[in-house]
Amino acid sequence: MQPAASQQTGWRERFTALKNLPQVMRLVWHAAPGVVTGGLLFRIAVALIPLAILAVSKRIIDIVVSAVKGSGTSSPSDVWMWLAIQFVLAAGGLALGRAIDYFDARLADEFTRDVSLRVMQHAATLDLACFEDANFYDKLERARVQATDRIGMLTALGSLVQRGVTLISLAAGLVYYSPWLFGLLLLCVVPVFAGESHFAFLGYSLAHRLTPVRRELDYLRVLGSSRESAKEIKMFGIAEYLRDRYQALSEQVIRSNRQLTQRRLRWGTLLAVGGSLGYYGGYSYLVWQAAQGNITVGTLTFLAGAVAGANTELQSLFSLFSSIAEQALFLTDLLAFLAVQPRIQSKPDSIPAPRPIREGIEFRNVSFHYPGSNHLVLKDLHFRIESGERVALVGENGQGKTTFVKLIARLYEPTEGSILLDGIDLREYRVEDLRREIGIIFQDFFRYDMAVRDNIGTGRVEFIRHDAALWEAARKSRADEMVARLPGRLEQMLGRRFEGGVDLSGGEWQRMALARAYLRDAQVLILDEPTASLDAVAEAEVFKNFAELMGGRMAILISHRFSTVRMADRIVVLSNGQIEEEGSHDRLIAVGGQYARLFEMQAAKYR
Repeated sequence: MQPAASQQTGWRERFTALKNLPQVMRLVWHAAPGVVTGGLLFRIAVALIPLAILAVSKRIIDIVVSAVKGSGTSSPSDVWMWLAIQFVLAAGGLALGRAIDYFDARLADEFTRDVSLRVMQHAATLDLACFEDANFYDKLERARVQATDRIGMLTALGSLVQRGVTLISLAAGLVYYSPWLFGLLLLCVVPVFAGESHFAFLGYSLAHRLTPVRRELDYLRVLGSSRESAKEIKMFGIAEYLRDRYQALSEQVIRSNRQLTQRRLRWGTLLAVGGSLGYYGGYSYLVWQAAQGNITVGTLTFLAGAVAGANTELQSLFSLFSSIAEQALFLTDLLAFLAVQPRIQSKPDSIPAPRPIREGIEFRNVSFHYPGSNHLVLKDLHFRIESGERVALVGENGQGKTTFVKLIARLYEPTEGSILLDGIDLREYRVEDLRREIGIIFQDFFRYDMAVRDNIGTGRVEFIRHDAALWEAARKSRADEMVARLPGRLEQMLGRRFEGGVDLSGGEWQRMALARAYLRDAQVLILDEPTASLDAVAEAEVFKNFAELMGGRMAILISHRFSTVRMADRIVVLSNGQIEEEGSHDRLIAVGGQYARLFEMQAAKYR
């Protein structure tokens, strides 16, 4: 098995995990209180039926035996009444069982929906830094799984209550006749429970260790069969390499699972056989008592049934408890995820973002490094953007341009220094309110496998059903003609994930993203490589009326295309996390510095 210290740690973790149950029950109750109540009442009712049937069976047998011997006070005809009662009890049990199945199915659906919504809602509140951390992704993946894979725990909890009530009722009859008989059963079942709990913990530990491997398997499976990767896989001939890598990792998972299940089979069989000794020991004693005439045949039937039932319920109860302990271990991941709190959030006394913005944005001694790294992406940055000004950020890759705009949107907090909006630190504003005033289209914008309406409408969801607003945003991004050509127009499904979807070119997807930004009607528009996927003609069309579309708003452009940045009021060159130079295009060319060098390198390609 395991070393003693490791086993003690395992048991400690198991009992610690059981502390999750009250919180889990609150989640279950919140999902469907009426369904929980109905299912519980039906389970308690059905739990009492086995004892009642045994009592009726005892009465029937005693009447029959008395009639055969010609003795007794009951009339033989009474047996039909008791048989009718037994039928009603059995039929009632079957009906209640179907009702319990109904409530379990209802609860599974309600719980899955409620927990999935909680996971989605909570994930939306967490910092962007969380999603760029591999360890967090493992935790998020386990939390997602728990939202759907822990349904068995709901049934197990209900069965625990039902079997517990049944066991108590049967045990009461046994204890009334012979207390030691029930004690013998209990003593023989404990080792079975201990073994099941031990292997349940080992199963959880293994699943926890294999989470990164399973994530890689999922990635390889998607990579090896997706449309996006198909071209490169064919051209570079890496299909066999991906399959071999998937096979090696999957064999590692299968081997680990097989080793554990084999050990569980050997020990579980041995312990189960030992546990059955309690039942047959008690049953043999009762048969001997009946043979001696100390109890009637009816009493033997009742007690034998009670012993068999109590033995079954005890083993089931301990098995359920072990299963619940295992599920509770897994649910630790879900509860741990829900307990993660964002560092970037609104203060209790936060204020709304200004509308209109009057003074602009100011960086004061801002330095920043990403979590887990000591490398400063921005270093002691001093910078100001006036209200209504259009600023372009240029520089080589990795110089902090995208980080700059992430800080403005409070997707990250400065490591040092502060960022002010109209003279007030961004941290004083309500986060949601601040972000409503900022429209960002990143270079790696998301392509929604949804309708055109949704692809544009996500920029401002309250306008998702306002056709006129959607068409106007599409017009501003020069996507309107393309949308008008689609068979379903605004209702056309995009992407290949769902039936009837139409895929777009890179430039067309980018126009969709630009339309989202225009629909937002934000005071600050940030475009990170907004025309990277457009050809020269399309790019010229997008920026032809750019100044008009801005309408006095602040605009921050990040681009490697100098045809784009020339239209800005001011161009800022970032290098090594600092401002190396700034000014208009003509001035920077005249200075002959970094900007002029980069411009000349790009211009030379077109000569």
